[in-house]
Amino acid sequence: METPGSQSSLHRANLERVVRAVRLAGSLTQAEIARTTGLSAATVSNIVRELKDGGTVEVTPTSAGGRRARSVSLSGDAGIVIGIDFGHTHLRVAIGNLAHQVLAEESEPLDVDASSSQGFDRAEELVNRLIEATGVDRSKIAGVGVGVPGPIDVESGTLGSSAILPGWIGARPAEELRLRLGVPVHVDNDANLGALGELVWGSGKGVRDLAYIKVASGVGAGLVINGKIYRGPGGTAGEIGHITLDESGPVCRCGNRGCLETFASARYVLPLLQPSHGTALTMEGVVRLARDGDPGCRRVIGDVGRHIGSGVANLCNLLNPSRVVLGGDLAEAGELVLGPIRESVSRYAIPSAARQLSVLPGALGGRAEVLGALALALSEMGDSTLLDGSMPAVAPVFT
Repeated sequence: METPGSQSSLHRANLERVVRAVRLAGSLTQAEIARTTGLSAATVSNIVRELKDGGTVEVTPTSAGGRRARSVSLSGDAGIVIGIDFGHTHLRVAIGNLAHQVLAEESEPLDVDASSSQGFDRAEELVNRLIEATGVDRSKIAGVGVGVPGPIDVESGTLGSSAILPGWIGARPAEELRLRLGVPVHVDNDANLGALGELVWGSGKGVRDLAYIKVASGVGAGLVINGKIYRGPGGTAGEIGHITLDESGPVCRCGNRGCLETFASARYVLPLLQPSHGTALTMEGVVRLARDGDPGCRRVIGDVGRHIGSGVANLCNLLNPSRVVLGGDLAEAGELVLGPIRESVSRYAIPSAARQLSVLPGALGGRAEVLGALALALSEMGDSTLLDGSMPAVAPVFT
């Protein structure tokens, strides 16, 4: 029987610390585990050996700094997580294991005017199809991460009134999908999940403080502070799209005038080019034309970059992140948009904050949010579950 402060309880706590470090990172060398957990090299070595013998982790030879090392990752069959990304016009689902390997992934169009129940039906069908295709054991599913394009009320779990999907306002995605799938479900907005995806798999790897800026039908930011997503007490941190740039500017969907979103998001930018380029133009098309040299599209992309840079400068002055990652279709414009962003940051941010900042395109493209949903499910699952060898049967309604 374990008692607080006993050798057995201390050993158990150390086991969980090592499992958590590996689970969140995907794979770590034993030296990295020691640095991350604060445990001695000898303790880490003993724990890794015990976890390997128990089938919880896998150890493979690697190199670090030119020296031989051993890479530790969770066993590929230790558990399964599912990621679901509800976008403005798409649904994307991915299945991964606890070793951060994506086993299957698929996306399909989603009607922006569809109701939330229709969206949940489609997601359930797609999840079941991927489970069947991969042959994974449903009892191994540890949890589901879900991304939605709008703020989530942290107390009720409902999608806020500023959601970009009009038929989803008031929906409770975590509760609905928990009832349908029978496993723990965790929900966050798409910008936060984009930040998580880039932090774990993409351009944010290795940093502790970053902002992920997503520009699509709206403009949002996922904020990572000291390695963790910062959501704020009400869950609305990162609404960079509603920073006021011009209080006499266009009326925003939030009711204010001149928000960043009214100068940068697709719904406001595309009409500027439609008289000369046609009404079928998309943001992806604008970026492609700009890269091919179209002067009008290049001008619009540059203007959008400067406006985004003004918002980023405000973030620099308030939070001083070390990295900003640009996601969404706009990131494909490369230096056509990143250069103007850096120009505005240099002009409006505190010089010391601007000097420390790197601005990079996202590495994951349209996959950032669904991979972030996988990372959310991985981060929320309990380590005792892995050590005890059983998956939870009852899911919380909302976390």
